[in-house]
Amino acid sequence: MSQSFSLVDRLAVGDLQTYLSRAGRVEDGSVRLIAGSGVLAAYTAILYPRGLLDESPTVLGLRTFALADAAAFDAVVPSRSLLDRLARVESQPQSDVGVVVVSLPHEVSTVTWAGISPPRGGWHAQGSTDAATLESAARNGIEEIAASIPTGTGEQLVQRVRSEVWGRPVEGLDYVPAGAAFAAFSLGFLAADDVVSLFETGPWTRLTTRRGHVLVRRKPWTLRA
Repeated sequence: MSQSFSLVDRLAVGDLQTYLSRAGRVEDGSVRLIAGSGVLAAYTAILYPRGLLDESPTVLGLRTFALADAAAFDAVVPSRSLLDRLARVESQPQSDVGVVVVSLPHEVSTVTWAGISPPRGGWHAQGSTDAATLESAARNGIEEIAASIPTGTGEQLVQRVRSEVWGRPVEGLDYVPAGAAFAAFSLGFLAADDVVSLFETGPWTRLTTRRGHVLVRRKPWTLRA
């Protein structure tokens, strides 16, 4: 397996840093990196079930980056370790243009959500929504959770409240959970007047903007007939 990958320029390094930092504010864990055919796909987990009784949908963020090499790998690495390597690259004196080589951190093997692989093809368009609708759903959910969870609440109750709030559908989008809106908002994928395209394949829904993708694996009882 490749021990490094090459981004096309320092702007891409900055974009990857920003994406990982935003994801880390929600879930400070790991990132799944899949490289191949000149593209690096970086998946981060925003929501996922924490146990058999947890009804939370699996909600992943996805950003893609052009590669300047033929690296091919599928690795799950600690987000902080990758951010440290990106910061070291940024601190090195070099031209603002040109290829930037980033070394891969050591892999981790205990990340449950990383074993769920979203499909790469077979997506069917399901219309669109707008950024304002998703941002409103995200803000409303954040406010509801903050109001429902007093200081000192146990982790089990906190997770139950979050699961309930983020598992509800966005108003007018019966098959898009509010957790998808939260992910798009938290990752900085929404901007005023943006059109958000919706796609589906099997149990998966994808929300796509110019800034990135949100992938949702829905529970079986939410699937269309």
